[in-house]
Amino acid sequence: MAGVLNRLYTGTGAFDIVGRRRVWYVAFSVLVLICIGSIVFRGFNLGIDFTGGTQIQFPAATAAAPADVEAVRGVYERVIGHEPAAVQAVGAGASASIVIRSEALDASQLVPLKQALFDTFQPIGSSGAPELAVISDSAVSGSWGGQITRQALIALAVFLVLVTIFLAFYFERTMAVAALVALLHDVVVTAGIYSIVGFEVSPSTVIGLLTILGFSLYDTVVVFDKVKENTRGLLGLTRRTYAETANLALNQTLIRSINTSLFAVLPVVALMVIGVGVLGVGTLADLALVQMVGIIAGALSSLFLATPILVDLKMRDPRYQQQAARVAARRAKAAGVAADGSAADTDPDIADDAVLAGELRKERAMAAAASAPARHARPGGQHRGGARPAGKAARPTGKRQR
Repeated sequence: MAGVLNRLYTGTGAFDIVGRRRVWYVAFSVLVLICIGSIVFRGFNLGIDFTGGTQIQFPAATAAAPADVEAVRGVYERVIGHEPAAVQAVGAGASASIVIRSEALDASQLVPLKQALFDTFQPIGSSGAPELAVISDSAVSGSWGGQITRQALIALAVFLVLVTIFLAFYFERTMAVAALVALLHDVVVTAGIYSIVGFEVSPSTVIGLLTILGFSLYDTVVVFDKVKENTRGLLGLTRRTYAETANLALNQTLIRSINTSLFAVLPVVALMVIGVGVLGVGTLADLALVQMVGIIAGALSSLFLATPILVDLKMRDPRYQQQAARVAARRAKAAGVAADGSAADTDPDIADDAVLAGELRKERAMAAAASAPARHARPGGQHRGGARPAGKAARPTGKRQR
């Protein structure tokens, strides 16, 4: 375990994330299909802000039975005949109140319900005595939720257009496409999980869904910036392929992505605990839930989806295919040197290939190699322990020509 953490911290490219991209594609595809299926066939548990209904509210301070959520739900079910859409305890201390949200109720239902609530709990009014008037009701129109949704969709479209333009100019077109695919994954997965578990969708949920887009994009841009740095001038080199260079960039930013996601989730958890457990504010719970799901989905997609998609898009370019072929050819020569050391006598380029191949292997275990003393050839071309072994001719001196 210590070795894994050490490799994670040093970022030496030991975790082959890009090389296993087909596994991630299958996993993410299954998750997205499940989420889309739930959205299509199960739908969402829309709040009354979207569907319309009635909201009843009264103080939690009572002179009779305590007005807890389960007791209030029981009174509503006894009078109306079914459970309400939601019952929440809002606020704390003297300002605490109970809020009941249900489908639209007419006067023949509201009057006996309010009387039953008063008879059971006797909520205390401003005069310090139980008052029926403190039990208020209001009609909620579904048009407001629809307006929020339309505005959110417009904001999402503008956001995606601006993000595409920024990524295409600052990075390149393939990175913009990969980032948008990861972003779409985050939105679909977050919405699908809400559909699967049946969380109530409120305007706070829609607002929270928009906030996670920035976090997901930020993590992806951090990784892509490192990929851009590592791959600068790659076409003229034969040390690593584009996939290997991108994988190294992922490893170098892996611990940062994990730390960023972890410290982003902690305040969201605190928001849920304080908002629900202490303050009893249901809107905070809706906001925290969508943010938590979105942060986790965004962190996973930026690491295991965006960069692998980028690699596949780049490898469609013949230039990178040819560069990968040159890397494979050099490594094949290096493998020949490892099998027959005499090849170094006649071809110094092949010997240099062996050095490059050895360096590549060392980079995958840099954590262990860093603590070991470096080995250098002695002056004059002599090996440790005396003269050069038989069959080993001195390397040609002077500048070798490619």
